[in-house]
This record gives sequence, structure tokens and C-alpha cells, in this order.
Amino acid sequence: MEPPHAPVAAEASAGAEVAGDAYIIRPLDLADLSKGFCELLAQLSPSPPLSEEAFRARFAELAALGADHLVLVAEEVATGRLAAAGAVMVERKFIRRCGLVGHLEDVVVDAAARGRGLGERLVRRLVEHARGRGCYKVILNCTTELKGFYAKCGFEEKNVQMGLYF
Repeated sequence: MEPPHAPVAAEASAGAEVAGDAYIIRPLDLADLSKGFCELLAQLSPSPPLSEEAFRARFAELAALGADHLVLVAEEVATGRLAAAGAVMVERKFIRRCGLVGHLEDVVVDAAARGRGLGERLVRRLVEHARGRGCYKVILNCTTELKGFYAKCGFEEKNVQMGLYF
């Protein structure tokens, strides 16, 4: 029998965090495909739905990375639907004495749930996870419109982001 969710470090799995009374922040679970996970991600970037087989395969790949890859979701207690999601990946470097860097990715809050502090709570949990893993920094890319949100979460604008898409 498969585990219900990916193994995560103790600081991230020490129990779900209750965000107010209406939401629980917890690690991604296999059952989250049916709770609107793909639809939530599609609000961030156009993304066709995944088959259950594809979701399970990617879930298993990420679970194999252990605490170096954590996906958190915010589930609405009353409905069981997902209202937010985000991930942090730990990169192992040679610089900084083989230091670790956290990369924040795919942070999204459902349009109907915005303005309730879910995004900030989710980002803080992801940053705490990276800090607990020993990362010396956490970085992310965002749109100009989201700079204020991430500044509220403690991030500062640094350097220039560039991309090469295929």
C-alpha cells in the first residue's frame, strides 16, 4: 500500500497547521488530485488536467526526493477543496561550502480565497522548511504585480531574472 503523502522533514510534517479555522495547511496527498489540485495550478499557468496515472507517477518521483522537495496545500475544512498550493525545492551547491538553496515555486491561491492570508501562511511554512533543511537563502521568480506580496513575506528584490523557454 502506498503512503498517503510524500515523506517530509519533521519540521514540515509535525502536523498540519490550521490557518484560521477554515483551512489546514499540509503536505500534498495522493487524494489531492480529486480535490482540485490541477485546477488550482491552472490558475497560475495554463495547464491541462493530468491523468491519475501521470499524477501518481510524478508524485512518486517527488516523494523519492524526500525532504528536498516539499509541496504544501491549504485545504478548506468545510468543503475538502484545495484553496492554495506551493512548493520548495532544495538545490545542493558547491559554492558556500556545499551550501543549500531553497527555490520557491508554483505558489498559487484560488481566486475565491485570496485576501485571507493563506498565501502568506503557505510561503512562511515553505521558508521554514528550507531554513530547517539548512538553506542559506530562499529564492523565487515572480511577476511585477506580486512583488508587494513577497515583500510582505520578507523577500527583497535582487538581481535580474532571465529565462530561456523551449
